[in-house]
Amino acid sequence: MALEHPLRGGNDQALLDAYSAAVIHAVEQVGPAVVRVEGRHGGGSGVVFTPDGFILTNSHVVGSPANRLRQGSGDQEAGLHTTRITLPDGRSLAADVIGSDVDTDLAVLRIDGSRLPWARLGDSKAIRVGQVAIAIGNPYGFDHSVTSGVVSALGRSLRARSGRLMDDIIQTDASLNPGNSGGPLVTTAGEVIGINTAMILPAQGICFAIASNTVRFVASRLMRDGRIRRSHIGIAGQQTAIPRALARANQMAVTSGVLVASVEDDSPAARAGLATGDVVLGFADSAVSGIDDLHRLLTEERIGMPSPMIVLRRGERRRLTIVPVESRRP
Repeated sequence: MALEHPLRGGNDQALLDAYSAAVIHAVEQVGPAVVRVEGRHGGGSGVVFTPDGFILTNSHVVGSPANRLRQGSGDQEAGLHTTRITLPDGRSLAADVIGSDVDTDLAVLRIDGSRLPWARLGDSKAIRVGQVAIAIGNPYGFDHSVTSGVVSALGRSLRARSGRLMDDIIQTDASLNPGNSGGPLVTTAGEVIGINTAMILPAQGICFAIASNTVRFVASRLMRDGRIRRSHIGIAGQQTAIPRALARANQMAVTSGVLVASVEDDSPAARAGLATGDVVLGFADSAVSGIDDLHRLLTEERIGMPSPMIVLRRGERRRLTIVPVESRRP
């Protein structure tokens, strides 16, 4: 007696129905919170993530960063830049850009409202490669534009438009249609696990989302300060290889470092004695093999904190002490 293959015959329809039901459930849960965002250079999507009207989207969707400066910082307060959003029910509302961070391609908007439909941020560390992922957008005012697929990879890196490397990126084959940037990537349970940010045009079906744990951190800082605070030392540099013999002679574990191309006047680097031609090998007791390593280490916690810096100067290893300041770049 022939046995029926479990994925053929009557069972394949049941499988399709279960998959469809899971996608439909996610769309019904999150879709009412997905909005259209009118940007300065086109538009995109966003998602309401609090019942009182805070919205997540991409920095590149809203355009230039918000001008708000942290209150009490001693700087002159500037007005918020505004944009417009369209709700799924067709209403068009003004939205304040609370904060925008080009280095993570995230922005937070705010509209007036209460008891709005909103989506919950999930834990991106809990997701697994192969699980279903659903991208929801509101392009051109057509609500609930949906694509689905699976999580293809976790922990990817992607270069932001600012040139800085974004880490903890989710790769998915859920297609990112034009106008869906800034919309949510969700699970079948209706939890937001990422904010869709980019697709690779020559490679159809390869799309990326900023993981929800990164989104949660960045959003909280933008809501608090209007920007992400990072430390700054005042150098321009590029990755350079360290000759193996030189690395052995100086007992260095790294095979590359950051060649200092220039040092800003009256900067932390200048005050610490860093010079053009030095090669940065370490900062704050961590190895530095390239400019991306240095960017990752120049966090808010390093502002005003004396930190050791290991450099190679004319073939000799030296230890300097540098005190980073807060970056004023938006």
